Amino acid sequence: MSFIPEDKVSDILNTADIVDIVSEAVLLKKAGKNHIGLCPFHSEKTPSFTVSPDKQMFYCFGCGAGGNVFSFLMKHEGVTFPEAARILARRYGIDIPTNTMSAAQKKKITERERILSVNRLAMAYFQDTLDRAASGQRGRDYFKKRGIANEIVKSFKLGVVPGGWDNLFNYLSKKGVPHHLAEKSGLVVDNQRGGFYDRFRDRVIFPIFDTGSQVIGFGGRVLDATLPKYLNSPETPVYNKSRSLYGLNLAKQKCREAGSAFIVEGYMDLLSLWQHGIKNVVATLGTALSSGHVRILKGYAPKVMLVYDSDEAGLRAARRSIEVFDEGYVDARILVLPSGHDPDSYLLEFGSEAFLHLAKGALGAIDFLIESSLKEHGLSIEGKVRVISDMQVHLAAINDNVARSLYIKSLAEKIGVDDTAILDKVREAVADNHVRKSRKGSMPAVSAGEDHHPERGLTKTVETRFGKIERQIIAMMLQFPKMLPNVMENNLLDFFADDDLRFIGRLIIDHQTPPLRSVSDLVSKVDNPEMAKLIASLAIGDDVWGYDGCLNLIDQFMARNRVNENTLLQKIKAAEANNDHGLVVQLLKEKQLQVQKKINKKIESVGGESL
Repeated sequence: MSFIPEDKVSDILNTADIVDIVSEAVLLKKAGKNHIGLCPFHSEKTPSFTVSPDKQMFYCFGCGAGGNVFSFLMKHEGVTFPEAARILARRYGIDIPTNTMSAAQKKKITERERILSVNRLAMAYFQDTLDRAASGQRGRDYFKKRGIANEIVKSFKLGVVPGGWDNLFNYLSKKGVPHHLAEKSGLVVDNQRGGFYDRFRDRVIFPIFDTGSQVIGFGGRVLDATLPKYLNSPETPVYNKSRSLYGLNLAKQKCREAGSAFIVEGYMDLLSLWQHGIKNVVATLGTALSSGHVRILKGYAPKVMLVYDSDEAGLRAARRSIEVFDEGYVDARILVLPSGHDPDSYLLEFGSEAFLHLAKGALGAIDFLIESSLKEHGLSIEGKVRVISDMQVHLAAINDNVARSLYIKSLAEKIGVDDTAILDKVREAVADNHVRKSRKGSMPAVSAGEDHHPERGLTKTVETRFGKIERQIIAMMLQFPKMLPNVMENNLLDFFADDDLRFIGRLIIDHQTPPLRSVSDLVSKVDNPEMAKLIASLAIGDDVWGYDGCLNLIDQFMARNRVNENTLLQKIKAAEANNDHGLVVQLLKEKQLQVQKKINKKIESVGGESL
């Protein structure tokens, strides 16, 4: 955090709006003073992710993730604090000087930015070659042949790279890009003989962007019969194919407007849909759809439709996707195009209206598998047995018991078998799943509604007998700062049993002058992510605070401490009356420790060293 000047951190916090930033990744709905949505950090069915515009904080009551706008970007984008600060600074036009940083700090902060800069240079080279160079003619001819309008080429910043082993390498070298950085960007490959060669050669190029429209990687398609037909960037510090979706930077708003998203398998399929006016579409990048993809997509569309060009591909996808979509609580459907067609050819022959009409009849993953199994095996006795055998594992993979029961009933009606017989088979599969998981040492997942204390992991848990009232005191300080003078006057923090809560309380008091803009400012003062979560959990509530109620809370807290002291004195007197000298000695030591602890807290509160 020291890499970024404190005044610049304050400028960013004063300018950035956490609702704007979070809503780019999470579909938020207004709920009173706050906004709620499905958490992007864990799978859930009911929204427990809360964003407070007043406090400029977020907190998930399901998994415990929480913090300010920096915390959100760091966790969601997988970046460091300086990187998150720079992302926000660029967005809001805030200049962050680098002259105060050491060479090592600059190198650490700017590696990601340098790779992004190299990617921008490469994209400009690919685009310029397509636009003007004689060597780009084959690329221009290819896109023209495929019917891709120039407007689409410009929107997606498409390009081309000519044949040859070192065209891009030479270009980047002339631009002063170090060879090791070009290699780390995934654009060139070490030939093991002291040189480098271009990864992409004689291909049309599809730049891959993150949701902030920064180019993070590239895909290339051959212009001849060379294999592989498609080639993607390797994973780099800025590109992770399991967390990236082609076209999402341009499609995200269209997905929100439509409430759904089409998922296709290739760049050209996506461009074809876009060309025909269907813009709520993304493409996977040479990898199976993952839970990471689903988690990203559900922030933009609660419904998705996977588009495939054959029954076999649809079946494979449906089998893989049931658990992925079920865990992400996303409504997924499978659209298999008529035989012999991919999205591009179907749209060219029948148009967008026919495509959308076909999409309306798409089946959910389970229904698709049932229909496919019935089609394959038929309704003979042997066929019904095979259908049940096909489906028992897929039905067992459904976590929602109600949904599973409804699918079992539907299958039973379709094949004319008693649903209890199917249920028995499914239970066998469920039991087998549990056995496999236990062998792997898996721990049962904690549901969003369970009290699993996400803030654990600090120096001391908030599990003390009196932890609840101490949490209420800190929540009051965060949400109703008018009571801070009363807290200080009664030295409440001196009596706290929980070290972490006392630390937060002192942080609040230390930063009351000058006053903090919001609790978000307070989070920027701590380096411990767990501490940030704890602050968020205490600040995000919608407690109704009144002056009289706060005074009652303070009185309860003070009374509790008096009871503690009186109880210990009574125990000492009782032990003396019973001539239990061993217990008297033990209790006196306890009393001495209690007094010493109070003295130490007093000394620490004025900046001295405890005894």
